Amino acid sequence: MSNFLAKNINIHFAKELPRDVNTKNISRQVSDACYSLADPIKPSNPEILHVSDLLLKEMDQSKDEIKTCLGVLSGAENVSGFEPYAMCYGGHQFGNWAGQLGDGRAINIAEADLNGKNWKFQLKGAGPTPYSRGSDGLAVLRSSIREYLCSEAMHSLGVPTTRALSLVKTGDLVTRDILYNGNPKKEQGAIVCRVSPSFIRFGSFQIFAARKDNENLKKLLDYTIKHHFSHLGEEARNKETYLNFFEEVTNRTLELILHWQRVGFVHGVMNTDNMSVLGLTIDYGPYGWLEDYNPYWTPNTTDAENKRYRFGNQANIALWNLVQLGNALFPLINEVEPLQKILEDFRDTFSIEYKKMMAKKLGLYQFGNVNQDFIDDLEDHLTRSEIDYTIFFRELSNSKGTDFEEFWNTIKKSSYLNEQELVLHIEMWTKWFNVYSKYLSDENLDAGDRMTKMKETNPKYVLRNYMAQLAIDDAEKGNYGLIDELYQLLLKPYDEQQDMDKWYAKRPEWAKHKVGCSMLSCSS
Repeated sequence: MSNFLAKNINIHFAKELPRDVNTKNISRQVSDACYSLADPIKPSNPEILHVSDLLLKEMDQSKDEIKTCLGVLSGAENVSGFEPYAMCYGGHQFGNWAGQLGDGRAINIAEADLNGKNWKFQLKGAGPTPYSRGSDGLAVLRSSIREYLCSEAMHSLGVPTTRALSLVKTGDLVTRDILYNGNPKKEQGAIVCRVSPSFIRFGSFQIFAARKDNENLKKLLDYTIKHHFSHLGEEARNKETYLNFFEEVTNRTLELILHWQRVGFVHGVMNTDNMSVLGLTIDYGPYGWLEDYNPYWTPNTTDAENKRYRFGNQANIALWNLVQLGNALFPLINEVEPLQKILEDFRDTFSIEYKKMMAKKLGLYQFGNVNQDFIDDLEDHLTRSEIDYTIFFRELSNSKGTDFEEFWNTIKKSSYLNEQELVLHIEMWTKWFNVYSKYLSDENLDAGDRMTKMKETNPKYVLRNYMAQLAIDDAEKGNYGLIDELYQLLLKPYDEQQDMDKWYAKRPEWAKHKVGCSMLSCSS
């Protein structure tokens, strides 16, 4: 990989934006800079556990090239012609301004043009940087497996995301307190090579605004527009262009949240430093997929009490984060009203688009005819009956929608309640189904065509936490086959893959309260 990256090096970010003049790689405050130099730590005994064939194909590279790239993917070697760096940014964490944050355990190792696209390559878990805040900058195998698998799974689901090229075990041990309860232990270290057109976040702009550094704020914004929003205007860098940029970031964020809600994904840590200006899912920490439908569920132990980042609140948090980005850009715009208008449009548009999205999951395409109360009732019923979100909608995609007995079998197959508990809800489901059947008859769409379209919206397979945990348990024993099995499964989440039906199942009872399956911490 060092060879093909070195041959295709095309440095934008590090050449065009201000660098930290202090080259010491120690935890400190960094001023007047978008990034700081930081070399990865050389691991003692690195081993490549998995590589994303799909991402390699998108880059027009062969898997054979990766075999000679262990040094670069593990941080043991630098790419010729590139100085590794960590990015500077700030952010709000759980609603509170945290000041400078930055890449505390991520180091950019290359910027390269591959197959007509400029990619940034970043090692997560490769050692400390000036932004590590006294930590070691490393990552453990369990969190690295989760990020690696989820990045590629989300892409195949059609959800905008950063990508993951490789998973490497370092051969070193890392001490972590998984639940922050005073019980640290040594775990196997690992590194994920993350790939994206950009890792610029909301917090990248916030740090300059907070420091009243309008000069570097403008430099970063102009750079971002030039390389990632060039359609807004190649030359003009003025208030109108900046407003158009903010509007597009808002629209991309709205689209992202709709995708999350569509597939039942809960990010878990929607801090402003974890929000990409490209509208990509970024920073896979304590994420999870809804199993029994619960709009109040969050997978993050740190958020267990307040549930700020719960499933049903993700759109509100996205808007709150966009307000913070708008505040950061305000010094370059100096008008409140147009910023407020864009933010107000987000709230109004999301309500409309959310109803459309839910209607499509139900196979209803005459959106104007669908009453919001009908959607609200469905979500209430899903919660009361503890319905598995993924299985319910996938089973519904196989339903003619005219037979209540068939529909009730869908409810029974997807509910975590026993049959005696479930039957108490049959009356409310009967009323809802009667309305649903009427909507379907009004569609005047061939049942087969409708079911095909529904399956393109409702995945059969998602990366449930218990599935990832099984792969982690195996990997910690030196068995890596399940990583590949899940990777291959999740490449085609909308396909039937009948030979993989064992993964099309409700969460097993043992996983309901198991650490790593129900709730996770930010520890990695």
